Amino acid sequence: MASEPLLVATVVLVAVTLSLPAFAYGAWYIIQTDPVTWGVLLHHLKFIAVGLTLTTAPLLLWMLPRLPGQLNGVAAVHAYLGLQAYAMLAFAGTGIVRIFRTKREHDLYHDYDEDVLLDEIGAERFQHWRRRLRIGVFGYLFFWVLAYLVGIVRYAIRYWLT
Repeated sequence: MASEPLLVATVVLVAVTLSLPAFAYGAWYIIQTDPVTWGVLLHHLKFIAVGLTLTTAPLLLWMLPRLPGQLNGVAAVHAYLGLQAYAMLAFAGTGIVRIFRTKREHDLYHDYDEDVLLDEIGAERFQHWRRRLRIGVFGYLFFWVLAYLVGIVRYAIRYWLT
């Protein structure tokens, strides 16, 4: 029985670790592909969804239920950083929704027109939405990496150094 928490913690660590390549590939793919058509967007979102699932499922099913009994020191820092990561993701979502809606209204996912300037169809707010998306995604990854590193430290302290 004493090894059961170690096994679950190791599975969680592996799942969260595997989310990083999914995020990295999804980001690389959307950055290097121009134009962003509907097919490109869906391919990108498949990898982002896998990454989010690999991080969010352990969070909801294992980390959060155990948090109240462990909320001290390193666990509190880990929880705070993880919360900040999801807050930044929500911030990015406010830009994503508006960009998606604007591009969809002008059918730029299916019938891409290089002569249509995104700044023109989104009025003066389009650059603002794109900044929100970029800041949110960067912030998510920044806080995700910090939370991940603190999580590795917690894992080592709890299961290997004691």
